[in-house]
Amino acid sequence: MPRDESRLPALQQFHAARQRRIERSFPKQGNLHIVRLAKGEGVVEAVARYRASGLVQFAEPDYMVSAAALPSDPRFQDGTQWGLNNYGQSGGMPGADVDAPEAWDVYRAASNVIVAIVDSGIRHTHEDLAGNLWKNPADGTHGFNALTGNHNPWDDYGHGTHVAGIIGAVTDNGKGVAGVAWRVQLMACKFLDTRGDGFNSDAVTCIDFARTNGAHVINLSWGSTVYSQAVSNAIWFARSEGILFAAAAGNDSHNTDAIPFLPAGYALDNIVAVGASTRTDGVWSSSNYGANSVDLFAPGAAIYSTTAASDAAYESKNGSSMASAFVAGTMALLRAESPSAPGTELIARLLAAVDVAPAFAGKCVTGGRLNMRKLLDRPRVTVTSQAWPVELRVNGVTGHSYVLSASTNLTAWTALQTNIAGTDGGWVFTDDAATNFTRRFYRAAPRP
Repeated sequence: MPRDESRLPALQQFHAARQRRIERSFPKQGNLHIVRLAKGEGVVEAVARYRASGLVQFAEPDYMVSAAALPSDPRFQDGTQWGLNNYGQSGGMPGADVDAPEAWDVYRAASNVIVAIVDSGIRHTHEDLAGNLWKNPADGTHGFNALTGNHNPWDDYGHGTHVAGIIGAVTDNGKGVAGVAWRVQLMACKFLDTRGDGFNSDAVTCIDFARTNGAHVINLSWGSTVYSQAVSNAIWFARSEGILFAAAAGNDSHNTDAIPFLPAGYALDNIVAVGASTRTDGVWSSSNYGANSVDLFAPGAAIYSTTAASDAAYESKNGSSMASAFVAGTMALLRAESPSAPGTELIARLLAAVDVAPAFAGKCVTGGRLNMRKLLDRPRVTVTSQAWPVELRVNGVTGHSYVLSASTNLTAWTALQTNIAGTDGGWVFTDDAATNFTRRFYRAAPRP
């Protein structure tokens, strides 16, 4: 691409003098040229000559890219799992999803992360869950049952098993569904009975079991409007160990600023309250909401996952329970990526990475829906030369598109270039305008 329009004739002469041919040009994209090199000319050498010529804004090889690696699970492949990848199937809105395939290019496994599911238990023999269950080092069991006091948290209601599949069904195994985290350790902590009811005292017991047995993330897909100091304290005590909580905002169509739904509504900085969104990026009709009490939304309507009827059973469910599970699985990947970061820092990153949409404005703190890619795909910018002109390198994931921006005050940012990371994971940009500023900051982010 020419440095400016005045240099276009000189650039065309530069091509011709070296027997290169313009294959395609894009006048509305800054006169971008696709150039075929002379026979026998090396790509690396040619790119270097263009960059050194002073005639171009940038020059890069015509990199080959590949489609993102997609798991073989049938219900992901056929589009049933719209929350992970929404391309408009079944009346959905393309992009109204968590951008899972793009995120999986960066992080897909959290094998060392334990996610405790404080719920109705898990069917531990399920074909899509057995391989991802936590095992107690002492006896090989998979969790705790607060109703019986033993270590057999068998799911006789089905809710916990459904949540578990969203968080971490074994993925790319040719069976059933894909989990947010392909590999993870699912700890079953049962306190809900055959009707889905349970007592706060048993929930506290489960949270304490999870805390003392190494859980990194705890999912709470349940609640009520009754305040419990004991439950609040249990979550608070887990905070000192860096444990992150995802909690369902509830399914009563209520404004939880006025009618709190707990535990999601406890004012604790290690818990994220999650409402349920639809495949068209709307608020699910029964989801609770709250400009100050719900943090974000995540897919929660028509969510297909594992269930407890048999070892090969699956079904679709609605609710903020499902939305919370999307966030819990994402938290697992985030913790795997940043194992020693403070929990509050990770939550701040998660909330800053949402997709803002009109339907969520005034309905939650962030005004947006969970986006895994924005959270996990974090390109780096390196200044490779501070001499005039300043040269920068953007490093990310091969084939991913990023926007490079600049600022003088870290508040107002101006987009400089959008480009696709090549086979070496990045590209080089020369900032001719840098000399016009006393200071200039740079950042890169995934393309919207």
